Amino acid sequence: MDTTKTMFAENCLAGRVAFVTGGASGIGLGISHTLADAGAKVVVASRKLENIEKTRDDIIAKGGQALAIQLDVRDYDSVSRAVEQTVAEFGGLDIMIANAAGNFVAPTAEMSANAWRTVIDIDLNGTFHCCRAAYSALKASEFGGRIIAISTMRAMEGWPGCAHAGAAKAGIMSLMRSLATEWGPDGIRCNTVAPGPIDGTEGVRRIYEEKGRLATEIASVPLGRMGQVSDIANAIVYLAGPGGDYITGTDLVVDGGRDRKRVVVSQNAPAVA
Repeated sequence: MDTTKTMFAENCLAGRVAFVTGGASGIGLGISHTLADAGAKVVVASRKLENIEKTRDDIIAKGGQALAIQLDVRDYDSVSRAVEQTVAEFGGLDIMIANAAGNFVAPTAEMSANAWRTVIDIDLNGTFHCCRAAYSALKASEFGGRIIAISTMRAMEGWPGCAHAGAAKAGIMSLMRSLATEWGPDGIRCNTVAPGPIDGTEGVRRIYEEKGRLATEIASVPLGRMGQVSDIANAIVYLAGPGGDYITGTDLVVDGGRDRKRVVVSQNAPAVA
């Protein structure tokens, strides 16, 4: 998995503190390393202690500054304590990356209420918990606070087989737009990044590879390939740094044109009598 390719100067985020949920695996791992490479102090937050400690140690070994905090985004008190620890250790918080997510393929007619509730709780409620817990610290940021949540354009078009995740991500997109308006006067920019299929991630393995749909998914991407973790991490750095100073309430789509191709196919579909 490519987690190191970056297009930004090493110190473009110098002096900033970033908090990454789900920051020790998949896309979150790449985001944690790329933010550190750009000069930010990084809090790697997740449920699995061994994973966050390894990521912290790897960042420090490269000369970066990092802190590992074990938490469950479903528990607001856990998130709030983690933010307080971040401010105590690093002196503030400038960037909140709401990346932690849960998803699995489940036809809605066969989905249990608990399965629905679990994904909504991790994805949507977890994102709200991160935003609310970080508000005061982000408002105090000398750089202007940033909240960046991971979404998907499947939230806009419907996601058959993953209705729980699609609904949660739609809620996240709406939440970011609401907060962009409410918290803009406080200097907090709120945006989402919507990845397409990203190579080597758990989501691609579960949703496409295990279901034998990988070739079909790649064929739906005009650029003809899956994305890399670095593609998403670079988008995060762009929004988190000076380039994102005047951007809020936006969904930054990083999917190789997949969403546009689906729109064109839909528009060109024959009419049903």
